[in-house]
Amino acid sequence: MYKIMTAGPTQVRENVMQARALPFPNPDIDPAFFDFYKETCGMLSKALHTDHEAFILGGEGILGLEAACASLTEPGDRVLVIDNGIFGKEFADFVKIYEGIPVLYTVDYHRPVDPDALKRYLEKDHSFKYATVVHCDTPSGVLNDVETISRILDSYGIMTVADSVAGMFGEPLDLSKSRIDILCGGSQKALSCPPGLTMVWVSERAFRSMERRKTPVRSFYASIPAIKNYYRDQWFPYTMPASDIRGLRQALDNFFADPDVYQRHARIAGAVRKAVRESGLKLYLEEGMSNTVTVICVPDGITDKEILRGMAEKYGILISGCFDVLAGKVVRIGHMGESCNREDVADTLEALQKVLEEKRILLKCDMKQSFLSAWKENAGE
Repeated sequence: MYKIMTAGPTQVRENVMQARALPFPNPDIDPAFFDFYKETCGMLSKALHTDHEAFILGGEGILGLEAACASLTEPGDRVLVIDNGIFGKEFADFVKIYEGIPVLYTVDYHRPVDPDALKRYLEKDHSFKYATVVHCDTPSGVLNDVETISRILDSYGIMTVADSVAGMFGEPLDLSKSRIDILCGGSQKALSCPPGLTMVWVSERAFRSMERRKTPVRSFYASIPAIKNYYRDQWFPYTMPASDIRGLRQALDNFFADPDVYQRHARIAGAVRKAVRESGLKLYLEEGMSNTVTVICVPDGITDKEILRGMAEKYGILISGCFDVLAGKVVRIGHMGESCNREDVADTLEALQKVLEEKRILLKCDMKQSFLSAWKENAGE
């Protein structure tokens, strides 16, 4: 078995795996399961400090992004796609599938969206039904201030769809301080469940927009209105993956039992970046780095595939490469959820250094020791 230190999926705690192995009911007809599902969704809303209703959908995190666009978009709707990363840009594909008109607001991929610059753009053009934005765009690791961005969009009457699949539960996110209308998350990132579930939080304004559609939602599986009244009607639009949801519930219990979860992510991330900088390697981002993933430029003299293969085959550690415009240019270390711990991160940096040194790429410091020193300093030890 490999040690998983990728940018998702993450390591999964044993009690989550045990919860998934418990006997499960027939989720289509068992009233107790409807109660269990509703309680779990209530925990999701509590975790993000919101009265937005939450739903768990049977599909990987991308399902939530498509469901948001499918449920809001009608033919001819103009949608602002805030593009400062690969996943940010790819929202345009979902908008086009449902015959909306995506308008890309493209800015530098090396830093977060500047709220003031966005506001200046909107002063000239704000005739959009909704806008899409990514909290943590995982390929680059950039972290956007989605709370502020959503409030700016709201001031122009624009709804916000936000992707926080790789941000939430590792980066603080308070929906009560935002005007986000549909928030999308995934089970396999900082919440540390196996892949297979997506979560969406939906505002009343978003529901009103769906109810006022002139055309039906052009999807069944990716329709948020299809699941809205599940508890009243005691009916799901498709059979819910009961075992996966049991695991999610246990992961939420783990999250609530960890009062230092956000401090731990920040402490680990800061120590990793310090070690990378002191080593002479280059971080991809200039600013605005998420605490869930660190993205490192591939140095001269080695390829990303050689790094990934060496880490896996010689040291049993999986880290991530990248794709699209960053293909071959960076490698990514995930330090989110269960993978965000001192021992595994230290081992990952040590293995990375050894792989580089085997190609005669000498670094300026011992990365593992630099990381541990920074971690102790940030921990106050």
